[in-house]
Amino acid sequence: MAKHILLVEPDYYTRYPPLGLLKISSYHKSIGDTTELVRGCAEPTRTPDKIYVTSLFTWAWKPVHASVRYYKKMLPHVTLWLGGIYASLLPDHAQLSGADYVHVGLFREAESFKPDYSLIPEWESSILFASRGCVRKCGFCSVPKLEGNVSNLKYTIKHLIEPSHEKIVFFDNNILASPNWRELFDELIELGIEVDFNQGMDARCVTDEVAEKLSKMKIPMIRLAYDYVGIRPAVEQAIQILKEHGIKGRRMTFYTLYNYIDTPNDFFYKVKDLLNWGVITYPMKYEPLCAIEKGRYVSPKWDAHRLQMVMLARRVIGFGGAFPPYEGLIKKFNRAEDFDQAFSLRPKEVKKDNTDLPREGLKEMALEHEITRTHKAEYFPAWRKEKDWRKI
Repeated sequence: MAKHILLVEPDYYTRYPPLGLLKISSYHKSIGDTTELVRGCAEPTRTPDKIYVTSLFTWAWKPVHASVRYYKKMLPHVTLWLGGIYASLLPDHAQLSGADYVHVGLFREAESFKPDYSLIPEWESSILFASRGCVRKCGFCSVPKLEGNVSNLKYTIKHLIEPSHEKIVFFDNNILASPNWRELFDELIELGIEVDFNQGMDARCVTDEVAEKLSKMKIPMIRLAYDYVGIRPAVEQAIQILKEHGIKGRRMTFYTLYNYIDTPNDFFYKVKDLLNWGVITYPMKYEPLCAIEKGRYVSPKWDAHRLQMVMLARRVIGFGGAFPPYEGLIKKFNRAEDFDQAFSLRPKEVKKDNTDLPREGLKEMALEHEITRTHKAEYFPAWRKEKDWRKI
């Protein structure tokens, strides 16, 4: 007998639809069930026979608990499953929500299904994994714990693309380290559809063959990572190879880790490197995998004041939270001897009594604190912020 399945995305912030729930919807429809997707605490259109609640980061657990308690109070006799990242990383804490079952890891029965985009008709991109897991064992990343080694390889993804969509967003953790990357890239070139490798690519795996294939794709922004100072030669080489194949620096964004095992000066040198190599730096602040409060962690080699300096610099001399390689910012970092000099900010406006300041100094100050329309047009022609899918 067909059942009605309620799929719940708690009311936390996210720019993307709940991929896991959409796959679960497809799975249940394949066995004759009906499904319904709601957000937060909302009354379903009909009484469900089963409820799935998803979760995201561990520090966003409160909306998850609120959703679970709401539906268990409303529908106490309906079985409720809680899954997702938070539930998998902190299952004991998740159990305190009152869920009947806490599911750890992937929902294997639904993993191969195409997401049910009929539940979110306003969304315009196909989201998928062509692989799971990663060959790296980075301590700051949850993938080794949640997914393990590379698995679930797909050598074709045509069947996972919604016909009405004009863009594909890949959530693969390390696509270039997966053995299916060549077949996948060739298929993407053939399809001619816009591509976003959203989680970033491994600079250590960039070769001439990789760069040649990327240059033939419709890929506005290439995302990579510069996590450790130790991979500096690989990062520089990757940028050089990509440029040799016609990919401009303004089309490369590097996720740049800080507040982990690095020092502030390590971060300074990484940002300085990337600016001088002509690519965009996107700072990524480390949060412990199982943190239940966001923004509280300060690593042993950092301090709260310097973390605040990074945050302010991203607002004042950055654009969209990133540092683009425009002239004033490159000059500022090249003049600096250390982190404190590079990330210190002067007042935006010069007081009237500072009449002794040279005119050239005023121009230089303006360069450090403004990104003109020209700079925005030059360095961010294709960097469009992802819209919140519920507000499209």
